[in-house]
This record gives sequence, C-alpha cells and structure tokens, in this order.
Amino acid sequence: MVGFSSGGTGTRLRLSLYIDGASKGNPGRASVGVVIRDARGKVISEVSRSIGRATNNQAEYKALLYGLEEVSKITDNRPGNVDLLVRTDSQLLYRQMTGRYRIRNKILIGISVKVQTRLKQLGSFNIEHIPREQNTYADRLANLALRKRSC
Repeated sequence: MVGFSSGGTGTRLRLSLYIDGASKGNPGRASVGVVIRDARGKVISEVSRSIGRATNNQAEYKALLYGLEEVSKITDNRPGNVDLLVRTDSQLLYRQMTGRYRIRNKILIGISVKVQTRLKQLGSFNIEHIPREQNTYADRLANLALRKRSC
C-alpha cells in the first residue's frame, strides 16, 4: 500500500526516491540502483539495472531518470499529485539539479532534459544530498547489477 497525505488541493502521494549510479572504469560498465519508499518508509519499488558503458556521473543521472520513470508507473492515476523527495549521495548531481553548478557535459545535458520533462509531471519535487551511509540500499542495488553484468 502506498502512503498518501491530505493537502489543500486534495489527496497527495508522498514518495522518497533514493538513487545511486555505479561505474567500473569511469567510463566503463555501469549500472543504477533505485529505491522508492512511501510516506511510512516502506519500500514499494526497486530497480537494479545495467546501463552499458557510462561514467559515474552519467550513471547517477540515469539512476534519477529510471527512478522518475518508476515513479510515473506507480502514480499512473495521479499525475500532478505527487510530493517527491529525491535523495542522492552524488554532490555533482545535487548541485547541478539545484542550479549551483552548470551542466556542461553534452550527455548529461541530454539526460537532464529528459529528467526535467518527467519532473514537470509531478506535483512537487525536492532533492536532498545525503551521506553514503544513508544510501546503502540503492548503492547495493547498483553494485548488484554491476556484478551480474559480464563483459
């Protein structure tokens, strides 16, 4: 069961999205880990996926994109009524998403455009930088996909 909260504009869905990307070689084999929790902290979805060859920063951005796609699946009947908190241990991703740093890499710009399109479909969005110790589940999923993939 997904947790909802009542707000001034009706019932809103509160979700936390934990994301992590991994790359072996930078660039090299890469993967993502995504964990989505409801308002009570219960895990309602997870993703562990190889993404081919990428840098660690590209993997972090892809983790965000895959996470947002997963949120879209979960919220199929509630577009615009989502309060999403993204939690990442990537300082670069956090600083670029909050406008503190410019995105200069062309590949990251392309992924960022897709991310922004997904974010516009949500009710509200916040991003928070967290220590690695608070992101171990997503990290474990990313590394699991990295280990499973053989090149």
